[in-house]
Amino acid sequence: MAEQQIMIPGATGVAIKCKDGVVLGNDRRAVWGYTVTNKMTRKVFKITDYIGLTAYGLIGDFQILVKILRAQANLYLLDAGERISTKSMGKMVSNYLYSRKMMPLLTNLVVAGMDKDGPKLYTLDALGSLMPEDYGTTGTGMLLSIGILEAEYKPDMTVAVGEKLVEKAIRNAIKRDVMSGNGLDLLTITEKGAEEKYFEIKEIGE
Repeated sequence: MAEQQIMIPGATGVAIKCKDGVVLGNDRRAVWGYTVTNKMTRKVFKITDYIGLTAYGLIGDFQILVKILRAQANLYLLDAGERISTKSMGKMVSNYLYSRKMMPLLTNLVVAGMDKDGPKLYTLDALGSLMPEDYGTTGTGMLLSIGILEAEYKPDMTVAVGEKLVEKAIRNAIKRDVMSGNGLDLLTITEKGAEEKYFEIKEIGE
């Protein structure tokens, strides 16, 4: 009997930490093998007003994870009387993914947010490895976007500059990664809260 292969849709998820907040972005293309199955798939999510997530992997896996995290964040607020921090959320995601290591959710994530003591960013794999970073990428376009971040990222950049860098990294990855494309979502989080933007392909030069 031939082994059944799991097809994982592509993505170009990018997130960076700026001096006044964080910026997360991802494309909107969903594929199955050689077929584009959807052109409006969200891969960037606002978990709370101060925490966001960008994802790569099986769409159902990261969608259900987002629902769980939003519920847990609300429960934390009710129990503790204050919002959950990005660091605590990162640990929560890590613990949940590790608890599923025998039947893992097939997803890689970047979790970023604005805490009271400044911006935070963590990358996670499917088994819950939690790694603090200044910037992170995930998905099939990762190798194409990471070089731009390596060359142009500066820790003291503002979110206004950071938005342009994230857009540039994703735009250039989309040009060469056939599994990414069809649009760009940006999520910017500062001490004032979260702001979401969407750009069609033609608006980013494709």
